[in-house]
Amino acid sequence: MNSITAASWQRLWGELGAQEISGGLLNQLVAAYSEQQRHYHTLEHLRGCLAHFDAAGSLARHPAEVELALWFHDAVYEPQRKDNEERSAQWAHDSVRAAGCAPEVADRVRDLVLATKAHQAAGDDPDAALLLDIDLAILGASAARFDEYERQIRAEYAHVPEDEFRARRTQVLRSFLDRPRIFVTSAYHDALEQRARDNLRRSLASL
Repeated sequence: MNSITAASWQRLWGELGAQEISGGLLNQLVAAYSEQQRHYHTLEHLRGCLAHFDAAGSLARHPAEVELALWFHDAVYEPQRKDNEERSAQWAHDSVRAAGCAPEVADRVRDLVLATKAHQAAGDDPDAALLLDIDLAILGASAARFDEYERQIRAEYAHVPEDEFRARRTQVLRSFLDRPRIFVTSAYHDALEQRARDNLRRSLASL
């Protein structure tokens, strides 16, 4: 079972073929996900993603790479910046290379993290599809949890005036609702698609 522990961290790097693991990297990531500006993109979110991976990791072509990308996908999160995904992806790439993993492994992990910027995966990339479905699973959570998520996102953007936030949030939620399907994999589509659409419609009606 995946969790935020030194044992799971060591196991993951072993699966990636690492030759040397930075002793402080796990602590750096935990510290990053614990930063005070975070309300949703926290260790709780990371744990939730890893729990989803526990259940669905068999869908991945390169499961260890998807798992590591989940660890890094929100490693850098500053709501007032627009390059969080790029910086997270670079951190992941540099870490994988420093560990002595194959260059193609580092490139794939970087590309997976970058895919979370637009939350769109190519149809022939099962790894990106799974990663994005896991990241978006919150959209298909229970109504109570989804409402809590919306409050957490608002808290992360407390610096944005209310009218501006409502307009920007409407655009984001509408973009998901307008997709032919929110979830790419059949497993997530079947389990969460309808509830996600119900949550999005309800949230849009309240904005």
